[in-house]
Amino acid sequence: MDLSDTGTTVTLIAGIAMTVGVLGVLIPVLPGLLLCWAAVLLWALLGDAGGARWVVLALATLVAVGGTVVKYLWPGRRLKSTGVPTSSLIAGGLLGVVGFFVVPVVGLVLGFVLGLFLAERARLGPGAAWPSTRQALTAVGLSMLVELAAALGIAVIWVVGLLVA
Repeated sequence: MDLSDTGTTVTLIAGIAMTVGVLGVLIPVLPGLLLCWAAVLLWALLGDAGGARWVVLALATLVAVGGTVVKYLWPGRRLKSTGVPTSSLIAGGLLGVVGFFVVPVVGLVLGFVLGLFLAERARLGPGAAWPSTRQALTAVGLSMLVELAAALGIAVIWVVGLLVA
């Protein structure tokens, strides 16, 4: 591997960013899907992969946008169908933002679940709050799986682009 070659250096940096992006999905501090897409963008703009790089970038963009939309709509719709009101989701979101800054790495998820539990406990009482919270945990897990699938999809598209180009 010749690191004095610009194309090789850009590919190596894009690969590292892609790896960090996939890990960023699992560690909520990093914007995983955005990093994966940005790695492909960097590779497409600065790499020497030929015309196929634009096809790879277009496909990666479609996967990133689709993954982002599904990541937010699907779990939210599942929560709505179980009867969790918007006010509880907002309470979970606000406490999730606070948790993001208070507890490193997992604070966003913990804050969301705690905020939702407290809002549901105030609304339904102590006994009925746990089923809503369990649904929230399922929704958070589903959201992470959708984002991970999109990030891995972008990584696969990029690797295929490397092999084709």
